[in-house]
Amino acid sequence: MIAGLSFVGLVIAGLPIAFILLAVAIIYILSSGNTVLLASLPQQLFGGLESYGLLALPLFILLGELMNEGGIGRRLMGLAMSIIGSVRGGLAYVNLLANVMMASILGSTVAQITVMSRMAVPEMDRAGYPRDISAAITAAGGLLAPVIPPSMLFIIYGVVAQISIGDLFVAGVVPGLMMAVSFFVVIAILGRIYNFPEGERYNWSQRFKALFDALPAVIIPVTIIGTILGGIATPTESAVIAIVASVLVGRFVYGELEFSHLAPAFVRAARGAAVVLFLIAAAQVFSWVITFENLPATVAVFLQSLTESPTVFLLLVVALLLVLGMFTDPIPAIILVVPVLLPVATNVYGVDPFHFGMIVCLTLVVGLLTPPVGTGLFTAALMTGVKAERIALMTMPFLLATMAVILAIVFFPVLLKLV
Repeated sequence: MIAGLSFVGLVIAGLPIAFILLAVAIIYILSSGNTVLLASLPQQLFGGLESYGLLALPLFILLGELMNEGGIGRRLMGLAMSIIGSVRGGLAYVNLLANVMMASILGSTVAQITVMSRMAVPEMDRAGYPRDISAAITAAGGLLAPVIPPSMLFIIYGVVAQISIGDLFVAGVVPGLMMAVSFFVVIAILGRIYNFPEGERYNWSQRFKALFDALPAVIIPVTIIGTILGGIATPTESAVIAIVASVLVGRFVYGELEFSHLAPAFVRAARGAAVVLFLIAAAQVFSWVITFENLPATVAVFLQSLTESPTVFLLLVVALLLVLGMFTDPIPAIILVVPVLLPVATNVYGVDPFHFGMIVCLTLVVGLLTPPVGTGLFTAALMTGVKAERIALMTMPFLLATMAVILAIVFFPVLLKLV
């Protein structure tokens, strides 16, 4: 009880979640009188990082930094423009298609919204699109980053759930494509409502030029997905291959990546990875504590009193995560929720851990664009100058489309096995 009240109090006080998790663990040990457990706390803290799968996390963060420095994102944007830029509302589709391409590289909503706000929104401004529409499409496209493999959320979930990250990546292909297709439908509807302008027409020579220019950039996401799906490399190994490829392409093909840019990129990647890895280490200690508290068993008994249906259980989980996602980012939410709910899902309701993981990750993604926290929402507002309230309103159709995909995954788990 004291640990629970301490947790709520520290959250209200605004302490970083990693420090909250450590503080609650120490408070629980002291209040329970089991002070001998303090000697095991450092071991539990470092034990949270003893996972080969976690090595993929800093590598994919570094990959995003290097591709941004090497001008690869801009080439992918040009390729998207040549493919569908000439139809009515072409730039809106281009924005989304470029987001699909970038999602297979960056894996981070904040990074993707930042990059796409710089590349796509100014182009849409010049073409006559309302800026709030441009900002909303860019923000919605950022939701694809944590879903289309490789995904940081899948890496974190795989580590916490102790299941194959490569298999998670494979399971995420269909939900990611479903989200992308549903977003294209939303753009088509918005285009009719707001009368989007016609895009610039490209002749075949221009299209071939854009394709030729982007081919080296396309090789990188294809390499990542292909080596994982083909069983050639693990996600960690594929990240290393992609990093080498991005350096070679950025430096020797496009000539934009200077060797002097490498050190700052490594520093930025190290800082970003350190924050997430410390959070995971703190979460291991927190999970250790809730095991002593027998919290998973308590939650299992409570949920069983509500329903015996696995489908109803998953719908309750979706409702819980939608609320939780409004107040915390997906990564800490996964770390908090999965150790408690996954044993209930698998042992009590017989839910496949990959199925459960897709539902958890997709539902928490919605919180990136919902206030009051909404990291992606406020990143888009900061980068585009549009009020967050306006972007939140304009992204509602995209969030509804995401919810439709989540419900489809809940009721038809076979969709995850199509790849």
